[in-house]
This record gives sequence, C-alpha cells and structure tokens, in this order.
Amino acid sequence: MSLIQIYDTTLRDGTQSEGFTLSANDKIRVAQRLDELGVAFIEGGWPGSNPKDVEFFERARDLPWKNALITAFGSTCRVRGGVEDDANMRALLDSQTPVCTIFGKTWDLHVTEVLQTTLDENLRIIEQSVAYLKANGKRVIYDAEHFFDGWKADPAYALETLQAAIRGGAEILVLCDTNGGSMPWDVEKIISGMRAQIAHPFGIHTHNDSECAVINSLTAVRAGAIQVQGTINGVGERCGNANLISIMADLQLKMGYTCLPAENLTKLTELSHFVAEIANLTPDEHLPFVGKSAFAHKGGVHVAAMRRSAQSYQHIEPEKVGNKMRVVVSDLAGRGNLLSKAEEHGVEVEGEEVAGVLAEVKELEARGFSFEAAEASVTMMLKRQEMYYKPPFELIDFSVNVEHRQGRGIFAEATVKVRVNGEILHTAAEGNGPVNALDLALRKALINYYPQLNRFHLSDYKVRILDSDHGTEATTRVMIDTRNSHRRWTTVGASANIIEASWRALADAVEYGLTMNEE
Repeated sequence: MSLIQIYDTTLRDGTQSEGFTLSANDKIRVAQRLDELGVAFIEGGWPGSNPKDVEFFERARDLPWKNALITAFGSTCRVRGGVEDDANMRALLDSQTPVCTIFGKTWDLHVTEVLQTTLDENLRIIEQSVAYLKANGKRVIYDAEHFFDGWKADPAYALETLQAAIRGGAEILVLCDTNGGSMPWDVEKIISGMRAQIAHPFGIHTHNDSECAVINSLTAVRAGAIQVQGTINGVGERCGNANLISIMADLQLKMGYTCLPAENLTKLTELSHFVAEIANLTPDEHLPFVGKSAFAHKGGVHVAAMRRSAQSYQHIEPEKVGNKMRVVVSDLAGRGNLLSKAEEHGVEVEGEEVAGVLAEVKELEARGFSFEAAEASVTMMLKRQEMYYKPPFELIDFSVNVEHRQGRGIFAEATVKVRVNGEILHTAAEGNGPVNALDLALRKALINYYPQLNRFHLSDYKVRILDSDHGTEATTRVMIDTRNSHRRWTTVGASANIIEASWRALADAVEYGLTMNEE
C-alpha cells in the first residue's frame, strides 16, 4: 500500500480558529499525542510571532519524538530584502527544528495587490528563501498559498512559482486551497495540468469554506499527492481546515493507503475528544467516525435491522476507530431499541415488558421528556420490569419550602419520606436551593443503608422550557448528570412543576447508581 504523510497543523493553523486556544503546555501535550498516533509532521507554530510559540519550540527540542518531525512555519523573506538579515528567516533557524515550512504567493493578485511587488521579485524571494533554509541544514516544505486560485488566474505563473521553490531545494510542494472555494473537479483538473509539466513530490492543504476540504484532500491523494495537511477535528480559520481524523480513517479504511500504524486507528476517537477537551470545547457529537452520534441508531426500523446485521446501517465497525455503536431511545424507537438497551445494561426483560416500556417512553416524550441523552432513566424503566426487581427505596412523599428571612436571605428546606426495607424514614435538610435541599434530604434518609451515596455527585443540572408560549405554566424539562470516580450517568424529568421534574430526575439518578452498582 502507498504511504501518505500526515502533516498536522492543529497547533498553528488550527489555533487560528475562533474560540480555539492552546497554551504552550497544551501544545506540548497535543504534540505528544500526535507523535504517539504516528503522524509524520507536527507543525508547532510560527516562531517569533508570539511567546507561546517560542516557548513551544524551546521545550520541544529537548523532548524525545518517536515518529513525528517537529516543523516550524513561516513566510518567505520580505520583498526587496535579503534572506540573511530577514527576521522571519532567523526565527525559523532559531527554532532548531529539523523541518521548516514556508509559504509563498502563487496568485498574481496577491503578488501585485497584497505584496505590491513584481512577479519576478516574488519568484526571487521564493527561491532564495527556500535555498537559504536548505543551505542552513533544514528540510524545506513549500506551501504554495492560493495555488488553485492562482492557477485559474494564470497557470503559467503558478507553475513558475513552483519551479522557483524547486530550484531553491524544496523537498515537497504543497498545493493550498487557501480560500477553501475549490470544487473536487477543479482540484482534479488543476493537479492533472500541474503534473503534466512538473514531476516533483507534492502535497495538499485545503480549507473548508465550501464544505469540500476532506473530499478535496482525498481527490488530491488519488491524483498523486503524497502528503496531506490538516487539523484534528477540522479546526481552523473561518470554516476550518481539512479534518485529519476523517482523512486518516478514509485513507486507511476506504482507499487502501497507509498513513498510520494500523493498530493506531483505534486511537482516533480518544484523540479527537482529547484535543477538544484540552481546548475547553465540547466535543462535536456529530463528527464522522469519532463523534458520539457517529454510530448512534435512533429509528426503530434501523435498530431492528441492526439487531440482525450490524452492517445493515453502519459503514464500518466503530471499534476500528475507537468508537462504539449506540442505540438511542426516543419516541421514534421500536422494541429493538429497548431490547438493545436492556442487553447493553444486563437487564433481563421479555418482549411483553419491553412493549409496555416502549408505550411509556412514547407517552412521556409526548409530555416533554427526552430520553436520547438520559439513558439511565430508560435503564431504570426497563429494570423495574424485571420479575424480581426490588427498588432500593420507595418514595412516600416529599415537600419543599423556599423562604426569605431577614438577615439570612433565601434558603430552601426539604422533607422526604421514603420506605427502605420496610422501614419508613422521614428526614429534612436545608440547601441553597430546592433541588439541593431535596438531594441532601434524600441522601440523609438513605446513607445508613447505602454508604456508597457519598461517592455520588450531582455534576450538572440543566433546565429547558419546552412550551414558552404557556408562560409560567410551561412544561419544564430537567436533565441531571451524576458522577462518581469512574463514570457519569444522565436522568430526566419533565413537568409543569419544576420541583416535580427535578425530583423525578434526582430519584432516577440515585436509584440507577444504587441498582447498577455504580460504586
């Protein structure tokens, strides 16, 4: 199989994405994960442009890199200037990376209107910049900025810029769709025209402004590109760069190329989530291959087919990229959805019991519940159908008072009456709000029987108004996330009374944790 070089620019081009920020320490951690994955090049940043990038290169040079070459990025030297006294050239050398990537202008519009220089001067700075870095012991990758737009405007001059980089000693020419506006057929036709006149290794760097970054990259590989540049999760300026996660999976699983050690494909999902989390972003659940929803099945017909053959509605085995198949329960579900969910959690129920739960799910969703993200509530609905199931506690009643007292302000007090093993327990607790007070009162009642409750923590509480046109009588949906030391689970409640909705979600959360041995 042909080997394709993966060139990651998450740490440089990716950080130009609005809302995506990495500290120097973050960049080191991401780079180490990329190295473990097995990418060929990691572009660390633009040395000299900011203190974070300077720190990254200083730290990176002292670290062991097993698979990747750390790369510094910059531009050609200044117009009408020499390479020896150019600050950008000096910063690239000072980074002490084995590889430098520099970009130059391919589009005559940029030469005359942006650089405000002549076409010949642009050729000079390309050739001399590459040659200078090469003479100083650097491997040089040349990024032909705006290549496809430049070719459309003047193909002869676009070729001249590539020839200048070749004369300077560039080991690979990277064709850039910088504005992200090219179509796949444009990419195929232009690369064919270029290859007819230049026999030199080339790569591809695409942006996603037309939602074509991935397909344009794959098209370039089919046309002969040996290197693909992009970012993890497709982060990048404007609409982003080519998503390397999808590209690596497509190249290796769909197209027969090698870009990573085969066993490392299973790390893609973990890497995707790691990069999002380290940038303090919520992972995109709908990303191909690695998103939580990538192999999630909601429609009853789909799930019924999946139970007979997993290939019926999945293009690959999710485990190949470190993901997993999920069945989503909602008002669109069929019996298969619930049977799959019962099997997943080890709940023993038959078709008749499942039919009853399915009817309840549909009825509750019509009232405002949403079980897609609240699998723990679904699990408990199924668990309660088991022949010998005995709930850890039974609610008798509860009450909540919220008061304002002079000198103390707002506080809440809740009382809970529950039955545990035939004993009726009646407890009260104060909290900073009604849900907190209910939680504390319930824990107080149960803690002597179930000391593991000390390890359950309410980690998130979401409220959504479903029919706002009803004003204060609107139905409210409450989602509660509970966690312990090793996992988290989500439950749901809905009612026109927010306290009732909260209690249902809270009670389900506690019952799930106790019943499913979440210790």
